[in-house]
Formats: sequence, structure tokens, C-alpha cells
Amino acid sequence: MIIPTYDERENLGLIVGRLHAALPTTHVLVVDDGSPDGTGDVADALASNDDAGRIHVMHRTEKNGLGAAYIAGFRWGLERDYTVLVEMDADGSHAPEQLHRLLDQVDAGADLVLGSRYVPGGTVVNWPKHREWLSRGGNIYSRVALGVKVKDITGGYRAYRREVLEKLDLAAVESHGYCFQVDLAWRALQEGFTLREVPITFTEREIGESKMSGGIVREALLKVTQWGLRNRIAKIKGVAAR
Repeated sequence: MIIPTYDERENLGLIVGRLHAALPTTHVLVVDDGSPDGTGDVADALASNDDAGRIHVMHRTEKNGLGAAYIAGFRWGLERDYTVLVEMDADGSHAPEQLHRLLDQVDAGADLVLGSRYVPGGTVVNWPKHREWLSRGGNIYSRVALGVKVKDITGGYRAYRREVLEKLDLAAVESHGYCFQVDLAWRALQEGFTLREVPITFTEREIGESKMSGGIVREALLKVTQWGLRNRIAKIKGVAAR
């Protein structure tokens, strides 16, 4: 389990506690981007107090995006031979109690499993309507632009079989914000990996502030458009070459 953090001091202990109550043997890597509120110190304390050795901490010196934090976490996990690597937010929006839904689908043969807000059974709780419609609109646009059937390609609660991350060229991933989630799912689909979605309950954070910004939205819109156009041009060239 990889949990990136930036100013999540009040949330981190709560979410790790819930995770280990639900699935006690799960290992956690906290990737802290130099949080000025002391989140890194909280992570270190959690690790030192965990006699089972399930909690690990990576301290990064700068805040340079969600994607970079996850890629650092992926590389750490791959070096240590974990077979499944999971993304989860630190703010409580992803329920650790539902992690088994993702892992069950990996056990059933899926290569990448997305926790989805927008498949039957998926829900959002206490989310401002403008944020929900922005998310839904972004997912609809991504489906149309990329020609995929994924309902929630922007979601950040997901489980990767290690073979997916070994196959993808992580050094070539250029997206840094929440567009990173679209980027990796799109790359996995292009490589022919099996993707499945499972319903989750997404709950708006109660403590702290969202990291979403206008810049993140603009990056996602621009890059998804570029990927979609590039894919369509490649298909047209392929047809013309036959």
C-alpha cells in the first residue's frame, strides 16, 4: 500500500489504523513530500511503534506532484518483490475496509483494478456537487477522447499487479498531478493488460484541504486531448498503410 502525503498530519494515523484493522498484514509505504506540518514525523512514529514491521516511510525533499510520489513508491515496492502495489489517499476518501474488493479481483486474474465511484454500487459521500460534476465530466471526456470504456479512469484507489508496473516505462510518464491516474491506466490498456472496476464509496475528507487546483484540471484536459489525438492519428496511419 502506497500512501503519498503532504500536510496530512491529522489524517495519517487514522487511515493507517483503519487499514490495519481491516487487513492486518498489509504493508504500508508512506511517501511524504517534505510536509511542513510534520506529517513525516507522524509517519516515522507510526513506523517505529509498529512491532510487525508493516509501516515504512520515504522522505522526499520537495513537493513535485502526485505522480512523482507514486512512481518513487512503485520503484521502492518493485525492488522489494511485492506482488501487488496499491494506491490509496491519506485523507480518508478511500475506505480501507473496501480494499478487499480490489485485491479479490487481482486474485481472480485482473492486472489492474480500479476502485470506481461511477459503476453500479459506487457512491460519493459529502462531495460538493461542483467537484462531483467536474469529476464525472472529466471521466466522460477521457472515455470519448481515448476511446476506452472505463467509467472512473481518474480515480486514485487502485491495485496493480507488479507485472504491469514492470512493463510500463515509468521514466516516460510525464504527468504529475491527478492526470497521472489517467496516464497509467491508459498505458496499461495499450499494453494489453486486463483492467477491471469495482464499486467503492468515495467520502470527501473531513480534515484538511483538497490538493485539487485549476492547474491540475488544465494539465489533465491538455494531456488527455493530446493522447487521444495521437492515438487516432496512429490508427489512421495504420489503416492507410494496409
